Amino acid sequence: MTKLNPFEVVQKQLDKCAKIIKLDSNVHEILRVPMRELHVSLPIRMDDGSIKVFQGFRVQYNDARGPTKGGIRFHPDETIDTVRALAAWMTWKCALLDLPLGGAKGGVICNPKQMSQGELERLSRAYINQVGQFIGPDKDIPAPDVYTNPQVMAWMMDEYSKIAGKNRFGVVTGKPLGVGGSAGRGDATARGGLHTVREAAKVCGIDLKKATIAVQGYGNAGYYAAYLAKTLFGSKIVAVSDTKGGIFSKGGLDPEAVREHKAKTGSVINFPNTKPISNEKLLELEVDILIPAALENVITGKNAPNIKAKIVAELANGPTTPEADDILYKNGVHVIPDFLCNAGGVTVSYFEMVQNFYMYYWSEKEVHERLKNKITAAYSSVLKASKEYNVNMRQAAYIVAVKRVAEAMKIRGWI
Repeated sequence: MTKLNPFEVVQKQLDKCAKIIKLDSNVHEILRVPMRELHVSLPIRMDDGSIKVFQGFRVQYNDARGPTKGGIRFHPDETIDTVRALAAWMTWKCALLDLPLGGAKGGVICNPKQMSQGELERLSRAYINQVGQFIGPDKDIPAPDVYTNPQVMAWMMDEYSKIAGKNRFGVVTGKPLGVGGSAGRGDATARGGLHTVREAAKVCGIDLKKATIAVQGYGNAGYYAAYLAKTLFGSKIVAVSDTKGGIFSKGGLDPEAVREHKAKTGSVINFPNTKPISNEKLLELEVDILIPAALENVITGKNAPNIKAKIVAELANGPTTPEADDILYKNGVHVIPDFLCNAGGVTVSYFEMVQNFYMYYWSEKEVHERLKNKITAAYSSVLKASKEYNVNMRQAAYIVAVKRVAEAMKIRGWI
């Protein structure tokens, strides 16, 4: 089977949106490609004394609405087309949430699981040395992504500060709290997603106190989604899964106890008083809300007709194929698209930037309230566009985001 080129997928999604809104052909032409990208070689001295050269990238897709923003991935299968695609999605995500930011993404081809802490630190610092002239708190602000974390961000911030000759905490987000990180960042992706679920439940007439929920993927986002749905809404979590399999309990699961079980055993499977369930069967459970929080392309044209959930909340990136999208829409399933549902992370990252500029930090309660306001407003604008254009929620999200970027380009005189 031919693997889809992620950047070609992005371009097709944009083309579809452009057709619906009759986008100016000149704007469309500009938006199909990144504004700029940098390819770098990173020679690193390994622990055994040898030098290994790693390849790295940074793509700044569009900065019409403000400085670009986006994560940095350390991954053995990283490609420039993946980075381009993710930078484009970040552009739409920031515009959709009405953040004064453009989209960017970075990556280094490496396998962090086979590297020591010292090697990872040298790689992190080397990356900033190479892209330092390309980024900055008012130019392009990286963040953690796949296989990067707050510690990596701290090293990168420190290296950039050395180059600048002064503390520049705001050059990256997702930092530890002790060096300019934001309260409320840990559960931001899931918390933002649940705010959209709350709004969707109103639209679909679902009482969240009585709702049943299945979560595919029990990493950071999946765990927090389950935990917050139970504690904030009183919903019943009937199934969760990870790469090794899933568990089902009609009476409901305790998300915290399941997390502790996974920490001890390495998986959610074999949790006491539950029935085993496959990842595939979990998706087709008769629940009110399905939360795919793991891999891409898990809901396809093949299994979409069997999806019985009333709401699909995409905490994962790209869990639903275009073919499945059409089937779900036709069957009346309310899909909350990924770049709306999982935008809580970048929203709180933006809040971190603001706090860094202020040198004044908000309480967790303030962060939660601001996140709620931002993501609720974004959901409302997507729902409105969905009704106005008679399209599904994903196409509506694109319409809102692309229109905002196009407007900024026209106001600035780029067209």
